Amino acid sequence: MVKSFTAMQHLDRFRLDDMNLKPGRPYTYMVRTIATDGRQADGAESVPVAPSRQWFFTNKLNTLVTTVIFVACILGYIRLARRGKHLFIRRIAGLDAIDEAIGRCTEMGRPTLYIPGISTISDVATIASLNILGQVAKKIATYQARIMVPNRDPIVYPATQDIVKEAFVEAGYPHNYRAEDVYFVTNDQFSYAAAVCGTMVREKPGANLFLGMFYAESLILAETGASIGAIQIAGTDAISQLPFFVTACDYTIIGEELYAASAYIGRDPTLLGSIKGQDAYKLVCIALIILGVLSMTAGVLVRGEPFDWIPQILRVRGAGG
Repeated sequence: MVKSFTAMQHLDRFRLDDMNLKPGRPYTYMVRTIATDGRQADGAESVPVAPSRQWFFTNKLNTLVTTVIFVACILGYIRLARRGKHLFIRRIAGLDAIDEAIGRCTEMGRPTLYIPGISTISDVATIASLNILGQVAKKIATYQARIMVPNRDPIVYPATQDIVKEAFVEAGYPHNYRAEDVYFVTNDQFSYAAAVCGTMVREKPGANLFLGMFYAESLILAETGASIGAIQIAGTDAISQLPFFVTACDYTIIGEELYAASAYIGRDPTLLGSIKGQDAYKLVCIALIILGVLSMTAGVLVRGEPFDWIPQILRVRGAGG
């Protein structure tokens, strides 16, 4: 059993992970095998080799190439979007229903209740929800309707205040903004859920939008909203909570759809280009995976440095042609 790998520098022996190699200085290496009974056996020394400095770790060349491809896809599609090219994003029923829900609230004279999740501002789902909130608040302001945003996190609270206020200003109705409708409730999970359920029962919102990160309170909120007859649209990347939202809500935005929602609603060229660039990169990754599987199946792909298999494929083709 190999217990350790040691190295020899001139006549000084030390562990490989303790080495402080100097570029240009030759080193020789040897393997020492230590058996379970304590016996040792040294292998032959290697030929002298000298380390040299590199711009980057060449074994990570594949990471560099894929990063360049990813950035190129994103920037390329953003440029196309800014030039006015139409970029197709598949229809997402839950997002299309937001307009219907807001219109229903306006016709009934009831507010729209928007819950940006109960997580912190560092959560990706919360950031995605805040992006959607800006677009939703702008539509509600245009219809001169009312939006209520109860917050659990004290850091998310001022962010939602600024987003909703800015949306009303951009829509041209700053006087319709009500600061008391965007408020902080409590940092306690179930106290927050109880307070929001009480708001639903008292205010009777025409639509409930649950978009962000949710935990055990998801079913409590969704069932209360269903009991008052509100249109409910939920979206989260919390897999454990999706079954509850699917059961109790009219529409559910699942996983990555939440991240694409702000681009889908607002049609901002930068966001659209980012979404399409990510899709293009995924297609490239799928193509490379298929190529790798086919190459491995054909016995061409070998283990080694990144892209070592390309010359071998060329040699095989040359021999066959």
